[in-house]
Amino acid sequence: MSSSDASSHVPSLINPRDFGARGDGHNLDTTAIQAAINASGEIGGGIVSVPPGHYLTGALFFQNNVTLQLDPGAVILGSEDPADYPIKPNRWEGEERLTHSPLIGGSGLSNISLSGHGVIDGRGEYWWKAYWEKQLEYPRPRLIGFNDCTNILIDGLTLINSPSWTVNPVRCGNVSIHGLTIINPPDSPNTDGINPDSCNLVRISDCRVSGGDDCITLKAGTQREHPELRQACRDITITNCRLERGHGGLVIGSEMSGDVRNVTISNCVFVGTDRGIRMKSRRGRGGVVENIRIDNLLMDGVLCPFTINMYYHIGARGDPVVSDKNHRPVDEGTPSFRHIHISQVSAVNVKIAAAFLYGLAEMPLEDITFNEISITLSNSTEGGHAEMADDIPIMSRAGFFVRNARRLRLENVVVNGQEGPAFDMDDSVEAEIYPK
Repeated sequence: MSSSDASSHVPSLINPRDFGARGDGHNLDTTAIQAAINASGEIGGGIVSVPPGHYLTGALFFQNNVTLQLDPGAVILGSEDPADYPIKPNRWEGEERLTHSPLIGGSGLSNISLSGHGVIDGRGEYWWKAYWEKQLEYPRPRLIGFNDCTNILIDGLTLINSPSWTVNPVRCGNVSIHGLTIINPPDSPNTDGINPDSCNLVRISDCRVSGGDDCITLKAGTQREHPELRQACRDITITNCRLERGHGGLVIGSEMSGDVRNVTISNCVFVGTDRGIRMKSRRGRGGVVENIRIDNLLMDGVLCPFTINMYYHIGARGDPVVSDKNHRPVDEGTPSFRHIHISQVSAVNVKIAAAFLYGLAEMPLEDITFNEISITLSNSTEGGHAEMADDIPIMSRAGFFVRNARRLRLENVVVNGQEGPAFDMDDSVEAEIYPK
């Protein structure tokens, strides 16, 4: 290869300051940074390298084959002006709606990367307050959101104060999310950490996530969306993550109408999350969750390590169909959870219950196994609900609570410090417990 051939393969390096970016934290740098991204895209791709500084921006839109690299000391600051986030169609909570554009996003792209050791600060306080006061006409921006893209890398960054969901790829393929630190205040509304939505071939590794809602959640649309848009969330690997404070640590649902399948979760630590492994749905959603393998987890201070809740009532509280614990006809809106296998888990200082597993009367949980599980309840007398559903008991230091399950196998599952039975199961449960 000649020297000219070699040089043609070196990615072009573009500095937004050459396009007028100031990085002073006061003047809006959206136009300059977008111009740098566009210039990189126009020459076939390259690296937009953001040097140290504080760059105030509204929504930025990626181009094909572009890397946006934040150098150490570089901080992207989200604008607090809603006009800086154009209104566009987007999936929000399982259906297509008009929403504010993400701070950083793009649609229909390939070979895109957002990386470095800088910080993206969504400055979400303005948005949280407007949400609480019901002042928003459209849903809030996400911090990072890509739709219908392939070959995505998000690596190394610190992401804080997201207006809503932090990282949300929708209908994307071949997504790598690595080495992120995500910190949102515990009382910030709906600030989920990482939410792959109808995506395939996703790898999430070596991330720390602490937020005001679920930490990592797999979703696949709802029954309200057109069937062609409800693609499965499948072939997902999650490993070596630390998950803190959220309502759920690792979550599937409740938007899962397009199916969630082929998921492996391993080597993760949970600290102070309300629930550890959390799966949720309800009548009307339809869809299947299947082939889930979970292994080698440590939990400390969670309310309930494992929940599978088929009566999830957020957005449908008091609905007589959703809440009915009696048998109802099976139809296309009946969700199904099956072939879920959990092993090698140690949980200490558990407060509410060891597990809460509640299948539908007409569609029991099927082929669920727990192997080599150690759960120690705390000395706390705190009582509460293990999950969000109508007409379920308040618990404190309870064991495994199971209703409506077939082929449930518990092998070498040890529960310590509970009040009452270690395994609370009625005639709706078909279970094998070893050793007996």
